[in-house]
Amino acid sequence: MSVSLLRQSTARSGLRNLSTISKIARPTFTRGKATLPDLPYDYGALEPSISGQIMELHHSKHHQTYVNSYNSATEQLATATSSSDPAAQITLGALINFHGGGHINHSLFWENLAPKSSGGGEPPSGKLGQAIDQAYGGLDGLKKVMNAKLAGIQGSGWAWLVKDTETGAIQVRTYANQDPVVGQFKPLLGIDAWEHAYYLQYQNRKAEYFGAIWDVINWKTAEKRFE
Repeated sequence: MSVSLLRQSTARSGLRNLSTISKIARPTFTRGKATLPDLPYDYGALEPSISGQIMELHHSKHHQTYVNSYNSATEQLATATSSSDPAAQITLGALINFHGGGHINHSLFWENLAPKSSGGGEPPSGKLGQAIDQAYGGLDGLKKVMNAKLAGIQGSGWAWLVKDTETGAIQVRTYANQDPVVGQFKPLLGIDAWEHAYYLQYQNRKAEYFGAIWDVINWKTAEKRFE
């Protein structure tokens, strides 16, 4: 394959990723533009597990930046596509994957959290609860596996409990940076391992954050995604 054809193929791949992102995060897109979703709880509602200061910065600053950067990159991609600029399309495709992935991951993450007064931390039930029992011997077993995966992430990334849409089985997978869960896997529950998710409160004690966040996990959302 020539360099020119390779660039065009890579650019088309970026456009397919854009299409996938739009389908996954449709609830927070308006007329093709990404929008910051509102939280169903106050910033301080997840304390003491996650401080209100972290939640406000994480949502209103970090997530908003992903939204703004994604929208900017897609606008630039439209221009690069109309001008048949494969090199620009390749660069912008990488930006769209990163910022679009950040938008998807955080949109799902906020839904995976809930104050204790609204059921946060209550153990999973139904078909998902049964699947966790079968795969990990119970919730404690899943926590142990997922926390170990989180601790093993080099740099920034996420750990996700996912459902294999081909087999129906669940498993824990890690993703680097802001890579979204796509393909044959469906995201059920994600935990953010980026420093901005915990450092103001836990500093270098990220294992404490990984342990505390389970107290505000919204398993009802994960159950709906599983079923």
